[in-house]
Amino acid sequence: MRRSLAVVALAVTSMVALAFLIPLGLVVRQLAEDKALADAERQAVALTPVLAITADPVMVEQALTSVNGHVAVHMATGGVIGEVKATASQLRTAQREGRAFTATVPDGRVHLQPVVLADGVAVVEAFVPEAQLSQGVGQAWLALFGVAVTLVLGSVLVADRLGARVVKASRELADGARRMGQGDLEARVEPSGPPELVAAGGAFNRMADRIGKLVTSEREILADLSHRLRTPLTALRLDSETLGPDPGANRVRQAVHALEREVNELIRAARRELDDPDGKRCDAARVVHDRLVFWSALADDQQRLWNLRGTERTAFVPINRSDLAAAMDVLLGNIFRHTPEGTGFVVALFHQRDRVVIVIEDAGPGVDDPEAALRRGSSGAGSTGLGLDIARRAAESADGELVLDRGPLGGLRVQLRMRRLSDASA
Repeated sequence: MRRSLAVVALAVTSMVALAFLIPLGLVVRQLAEDKALADAERQAVALTPVLAITADPVMVEQALTSVNGHVAVHMATGGVIGEVKATASQLRTAQREGRAFTATVPDGRVHLQPVVLADGVAVVEAFVPEAQLSQGVGQAWLALFGVAVTLVLGSVLVADRLGARVVKASRELADGARRMGQGDLEARVEPSGPPELVAAGGAFNRMADRIGKLVTSEREILADLSHRLRTPLTALRLDSETLGPDPGANRVRQAVHALEREVNELIRAARRELDDPDGKRCDAARVVHDRLVFWSALADDQQRLWNLRGTERTAFVPINRSDLAAAMDVLLGNIFRHTPEGTGFVVALFHQRDRVVIVIEDAGPGVDDPEAALRRGSSGAGSTGLGLDIARRAAESADGELVLDRGPLGGLRVQLRMRRLSDASA
């Protein structure tokens, strides 16, 4: 933008300068020519009284020495005093018509001034060389060119300064928007530049304040809701302790304890978001391992063969542990919900250079339309259709994506792809 403004200023000012320079240059040249011819006419007229008084060639020649210029006199008796430049036809015209005029000769111009005497017509010839016709024109043109260049450079400099001011304000606004997009809720800009950008900067700051308040309020509500769940959860845990020692009661107690852990983790995650909005990271390998341990009890009870691979090494991703755990619960829960008992599944975590891929595949019937299954609220099995949307949003929050296709086991294969964080940043 800054360069564009400078180019526009250069083009406009140059056109304006040319529009004035060309006529001014022509006027300066015409003025110089008129001045030279006027001086020649004045020299010729100055000798008219001398010729009216005397026709003595000696006296006329003495008068010529006092004239500063190229002047010659054609006497009425036929003699010539001085260097002649005019042609014979031009002299005859002046003597015959008796009028003064200016004519062109090979080296310049001549002014012929006829003087009517008693014994005939004398002609005073004042010669103006070609160089004298344009005397001072070059210097005047150079001065005009210097003025034009100064005006053009000045306009470009002013446009560049104005453009720099606009570009600086625009960059600050763009940088603030970029930081806000990256999750920095404290990003603000210092309004500067033209009034429009100042207004835009103020509006951005007000929007950022509003977003910060809304996000803080949302997290507070989440934390409060988690705390409210503790009371019925505690009652449920106490009731589960009163159940007998049979395997079903043990599964209920394990589920209640797992639910309590998840509620506690949800509270800690909400508080962590309030204290450190940029602290969205977790070890995906640890989360995958923990969630599979949780679901393994039910898998064993339903005689499902399962396998876990790739969780031996850490794999940090830019997402909260609770969000990734919720996505894993959704994907694993779908296996138990939509496949017959005894259907096996595999969970694998692949470590790539810049990505972490969690693959969950089963040996069930699969999904006929993977694209439709990813649409929010769409379900072909009578559920709410929100589970895969939760997993998809979790993947996208980690700069990744959720991919559905058919795996080698014959059933649905879900790939949860996320950006990998280095161990140092984690």
